[in-house]
Amino acid sequence: VQLVESGGGLVQPGGSLRLSCAASGFAFSTYYMSWVRQPPGKGLEWVSGISGDTGSTSYRGSVKGRFTISRDNSKNTLYLQMNSLKPEDTALYYCARGGSTSAIRGQGTQVTVSS
Repeated sequence: VQLVESGGGLVQPGGSLRLSCAASGFAFSTYYMSWVRQPPGKGLEWVSGISGDTGSTSYRGSVKGRFTISRDNSKNTLYLQMNSLKPEDTALYYCARGGSTSAIRGQGTQVTVSS
C-alpha cells in the first residue's frame, strides 16, 4: 500500500489549495478514503471521507461548505479542494485508506495558512 500526498503549501487566509493523493498497491476503487490532519502540537483529526462505490461524502463541521473531497477511480487518485482557508486549517494533511485516524496513511503534505 502506498499513498503519496501533494499540493500543500503556504497560502493567505481566504485562499485555496487542492491536495492530491496518488494511491497504489491496493484496489483503490473498493475502499473508503479519507483526509485526516494534524495541527501543530495537536492530535490527528478526521477531516473528510468518501466512499468507493457511490462517492458519498462526509465532512467535519468546521470544514463543511469550504472543503470538497473527490476521487478519480480511473486514476487511483483522491483530492481535497480547500477554499476560504483559515489559519486554524494549518496542519499536516494525510490521505488515509479508511475512515478513521488510525487508518493507513501517507507521509503527508503541509498546509500553512498565514498572512
